[in-house]
Amino acid sequence: MAIGNPLIVFVIGLIAVIALLVWLKLPAFLGLVIASLIVGAATAAVPLSEVPTEIAGGFGETMTSVGIPILMAALIGKGMMESGAAERIVRSFQSVTGEERSYLALWGSSSALSIPVFFDNVFYLMAPLARSMRARTGRDYALFLCVVGAGASTTHVFVPPTPGPLAIALELGVDLGTTMIAGVLVAIPTTVVAGILYGRWINDRLDDIPLRETMGSNAREVEELAELPDSELPGLFEATLPILLAVVLVALSTTANYLFEMASTGVSASLGPLGTLNFAAFEGPLETIQPATAFLGDPNFALTAAALAAALTYLRVRQLDRDIWTDELVEALKSGAHIAAITSAGGAFGGLLATSGIGDYITDLVSVGGGNGVMVLVSAWVIAAAIRIAQGSATVAMITTAGIMAPQVPELAVHPVYLALIIGAGGNICSWFNDSGFWLVKEIGGLTQTETLKIWTALTTIVSVTAFVMIVSVASVLPLA
Repeated sequence: MAIGNPLIVFVIGLIAVIALLVWLKLPAFLGLVIASLIVGAATAAVPLSEVPTEIAGGFGETMTSVGIPILMAALIGKGMMESGAAERIVRSFQSVTGEERSYLALWGSSSALSIPVFFDNVFYLMAPLARSMRARTGRDYALFLCVVGAGASTTHVFVPPTPGPLAIALELGVDLGTTMIAGVLVAIPTTVVAGILYGRWINDRLDDIPLRETMGSNAREVEELAELPDSELPGLFEATLPILLAVVLVALSTTANYLFEMASTGVSASLGPLGTLNFAAFEGPLETIQPATAFLGDPNFALTAAALAAALTYLRVRQLDRDIWTDELVEALKSGAHIAAITSAGGAFGGLLATSGIGDYITDLVSVGGGNGVMVLVSAWVIAAAIRIAQGSATVAMITTAGIMAPQVPELAVHPVYLALIIGAGGNICSWFNDSGFWLVKEIGGLTQTETLKIWTALTTIVSVTAFVMIVSVASVLPLA
């Protein structure tokens, strides 16, 4: 019998996924597909005959967005790890920060990269460095993953032109420059708390996490590379070329899109004594180059270019026979295909929960009333957090909440940038089994489910709560309305 109440359907889905993955310990892909079937059969929002098709659609939609990037990330990981490129970058980091503080380099790199590049792409690029750093130091893998995750996830939800916060700023009518500055001011202390402080705390309390085989590399090979002399490693430019290619190409597209948006809306900027810069004057040239930058900056192309660079470095440094090189790359693609399948199954599970109507149910359940200042901020965070926990996608939670809260902006007793930031904070909370990002971190990081919950799920929750406390506290003292 189909159930009309989405909250009951959500509880059924929660119990199902815990029973299948935690208690019965089924393979993640199988467990998530079965959990999706259970949710589809339970909800009245989808006819029973259409449940398998709905699951396949959700799986395909996620695979469309992550399939090629994950497969290319597998090649990037394989090439950078086994050529010694990741080891070369880690040694360069440590020559600047020292071995004891090498995690700071991972933190800064992931934070900067995730402004122009999606979180998942940042994690693809940074995971080989975290693994190589773990092999070199022999410790602190949980800390390394925490600083990478915190750096990438905070800018992902707070700092435009990342799509989530960009969409929120446009929906609420908040100045993008103000949102960028405020987002950075929130992101930095939040990453210190969640990435460094919590990272150190959980690192001390977890048994030392071993380097397990993932993305085509195993612990023995990574540890052997950590012992090689510098002369047998690729040069720094060649080592960083895959990362540089991905970041520059994606940033090129992001920048062009941002400038075109500014130009099409007639925005101008004061240059002081030099006069005024009118972006509208550049609308024609930007419109001409935008198709090319969109092609080059698409993650499917950018990561393919990065994968080719990593693979060629692997071939050159290891001096492999071409047939052996091809076989090694195919093995990496097999590993990537498994990760893509699990990630897409997680997307299908979250999509079924969303189709059940849980998002609309929560927004109707949570009252937006209670004043037009700080209480509106609290309500926005609660709505975004509840939608995120229920259906898995941070971006969906953020955009949905922004649409709900937009009518409140004219009467808001605090600056609307606070509203934009607190929606991002709520949307980041508690990444768990229904979030494709959870499975991405687990599989690419080489973690168990329990380790992922302790590291990643806890970290995203700490980011959310820390930012909430910070934003509400500052808004109460400096409303800036």
